[in-house]
Amino acid sequence: MIRRFPILLFWLILSIQFCIGQQFVLPKGQKFEKVRFELINNLMVVPVEINGAKLKFVLDTGVSNPILFNLTDQDSVQINQVSEITLRGLGEGEPIKALKSEHNRVRLGNATNLDQRLFVVLDKEINFSTSMGMTIHGIIGYELFKSFVVEVNYANETLKLFPPSSYVYKTKGKQETVPISLVDKKAYVVGSIDTEKKDNIPVRLLLDTGSSDALWLFHDTELGLEVPEDYYEDFLGKGLSGNIYGKRSKLKGFRLGSFSLFDAKTAFPYKESFGLLTELDGRNGSIGGEILKRFNFIIDYSKRQLTLRKNSLFKTPFQYNFAGIDLQHNGMRYISERIADSNGFVTQKDKGGFGNVQILMQNRTRLSLVPEIVVSAIRAGSPADRAGLQEGDVILAVNGKRVYNYKLQEILQMINEHDGKRVKLLIERYNKDLVYSFIVEDVFKTKKPR
Repeated sequence: MIRRFPILLFWLILSIQFCIGQQFVLPKGQKFEKVRFELINNLMVVPVEINGAKLKFVLDTGVSNPILFNLTDQDSVQINQVSEITLRGLGEGEPIKALKSEHNRVRLGNATNLDQRLFVVLDKEINFSTSMGMTIHGIIGYELFKSFVVEVNYANETLKLFPPSSYVYKTKGKQETVPISLVDKKAYVVGSIDTEKKDNIPVRLLLDTGSSDALWLFHDTELGLEVPEDYYEDFLGKGLSGNIYGKRSKLKGFRLGSFSLFDAKTAFPYKESFGLLTELDGRNGSIGGEILKRFNFIIDYSKRQLTLRKNSLFKTPFQYNFAGIDLQHNGMRYISERIADSNGFVTQKDKGGFGNVQILMQNRTRLSLVPEIVVSAIRAGSPADRAGLQEGDVILAVNGKRVYNYKLQEILQMINEHDGKRVKLLIERYNKDLVYSFIVEDVFKTKKPR
């Protein structure tokens, strides 16, 4: 069975002690380092070098030490002083085996750490590449954020890294600074939520740029953190210790400082997913990329503060999977197309994460090697389920548009564009082309039987 894992990164509880001497630094005399990132499914993907190997990592405030995964035979990465350990994290499964590596050279632009500890997860199920449409090798977080004052510009997809000792704050339009706390190398912020029954409920949230979701809340009847009446059950993601399931809904309101978001997307993970988190230390959930991307912010671990300013994404609608269909990349496939003319045999490869190889044949037929998009999961009772779609179906076109011309997240948006949209999918199943159609339904418009 093929399963798409939404991009919702790990909260780790590591059963070992970490050293405190690791530090990223800039070359002498350099005032700051500017790094471009790719915003994929609400996540920041940055270029990272490990011992000279060029890789791509997700920037994740919710992770302690860098973690390497998804290494293949084509990757050549040297890691130093290796030993075997056990990692424990979110999910309903058991702890997993991993490797601990010491004294590695890690670079992000000119920001360099010459003595970095990292971990290597060998479980092939831990793989974000298929659901992001590009190769992702790992996650990195605390060691970078503790070393610099970090300016994050989601709108322009850039980071600026400044040494804390020389950073000068500047007033830029309407901005606000809120305190953060650091516990076990993770940052927490306090916000408040409004439910249908109660307003201004304070919540302490993990600041998690490595989660593509908006809000996660832990069910707490005493505090008033109840699952709203309108919800649907959903696969929320995969942690180090297995799958995470819960109930998807929306809040009447969410506030961070004086900034307010209405009808904020949220999820309530099932308690079983947190069996290994014995102490939540007053934590009520997490705030992820689908909310954080609405701000340009300055995160300053040295002063324990977060400075926020709205950006052009602030009013972007929250994205829901009302169609009930999940997609992922599943390798490559050839397609053939007739062309107007030909200059013989020509091979070309682009710079995309999965590539696009084209061969022009003398009989005026073009063969292109493109990503194969498959149905990885279907929510029971959803429009896609009722229409007859199945896991493993290969998606060829959405409403007449060939999917290989679009990024994975763009295809999902095309399918879930708005309530009431009729979607026609051309799929391949057992070497036969089939057409299925359904109407996207806003599940929150229908009251759930209690």
